[in-house]
Amino acid sequence: NVLKSLGVKKGDRVTVYLPMIPEMVISVLACARIGAPHSVVFGGFSAESLCDRINDAQAKVLITADGSFRRGNVVNLKHNADKALQNCPTVKNVVVVHRGVMDATRVPMTSGRDVWWHQLMENAPLYCQPEEMDAEDILYILHTSGTTGKPKGVVHTTGGYMVGTYITTKWVFDLKDEDVYWCTADIGWVTGHSYIIYGPLANGATVVMYEGAPNYPDKDRFWTIVEKYGVTILYTAPTAIRAFMKWGDEYPKRHD
Repeated sequence: NVLKSLGVKKGDRVTVYLPMIPEMVISVLACARIGAPHSVVFGGFSAESLCDRINDAQAKVLITADGSFRRGNVVNLKHNADKALQNCPTVKNVVVVHRGVMDATRVPMTSGRDVWWHQLMENAPLYCQPEEMDAEDILYILHTSGTTGKPKGVVHTTGGYMVGTYITTKWVFDLKDEDVYWCTADIGWVTGHSYIIYGPLANGATVVMYEGAPNYPDKDRFWTIVEKYGVTILYTAPTAIRAFMKWGDEYPKRHD
């Protein structure tokens, strides 16, 4: 409803430049609800990378935050967004999540363009009628990394993608109703889209999200989370597994 109030219609693109916080998932699902393809940009990318992806998608709205936390340091996302938007003429509004990395009065807000997430949400209606979608309508655009050339926007359609992520989450992970599921990927990548948001939630799973590194503040960070939240399915990358092997048994043995 907030996106609709900003003039976003079916087919309009929305760029999401957020850390791994609940507002990321809310933004993605809100876009899907109204048929506005989302384009998530990894929160670690530079202003230039953000600008390239906004312009390629011709996004109408950008959703970002004042900043994020990484290994105890603050990443100023709003600064990057403002720098990128100097060359992004299609963006009409910027919705800013107050993550709390700085006082709200210190966050630069452009009048007539930038709006606070929490203020927009205060009076927004709770129910939003879902947009009717064809199976081949665009669900989202996600850009390739650009390591071998200009990033390319890959289009994922609504029907096949939703069915595919639902089925693979259910059967590949042998998901049960009582499971607590954690995929450690970032939503900025396709694995995060598929196996943090769409697949698990389509199955009604209980999902863990984590904003941070696997070895900060210590090398048992993952195992602390597994124990605290009772994670029963852990989906991570080979790189992380190799790191765990290198660090040894000491850290997982500290936890149940």
